[in-house]
Amino acid sequence: MNKEYNNEDSEADSEQGADLTAVSYDATQRALVTSGKATVGGKAVTAEISGVASSKGTDGTINLWLSLFRFKKPDGSTEQVNGLNIPATLKPGQGAIDTAKALAFFINSSKSPYKATAKGTRSSATITIVFARS
Repeated sequence: MNKEYNNEDSEADSEQGADLTAVSYDATQRALVTSGKATVGGKAVTAEISGVASSKGTDGTINLWLSLFRFKKPDGSTEQVNGLNIPATLKPGQGAIDTAKALAFFINSSKSPYKATAKGTRSSATITIVFARS
């Protein structure tokens, strides 16, 4: 017997989402995840970028990763949302807001179901990413 889709399933599936991981390969600019899951139900994930880049380090980049996840749609079918690797190559003297804007631009111009906004200053910026089903 097939299980019917009901409101309880809908609430549980609205909490499904992508986990965010952030890493900096720069000596002076850092990335920190401040809220960790972009959900189907609309919760955003946030990362903070701080410092001014030296572009020195392992490869002078900041990378964000959104994980793959699956959720059940209201019609009962299951949808898989692919993960997304979001890189930003840093230039010497690049401020935190410039890095956050570069990451947001990458997300918004990709074919992924995510939308991003960046705000902040040269020394500290945040990038907010939300799942925006197409």
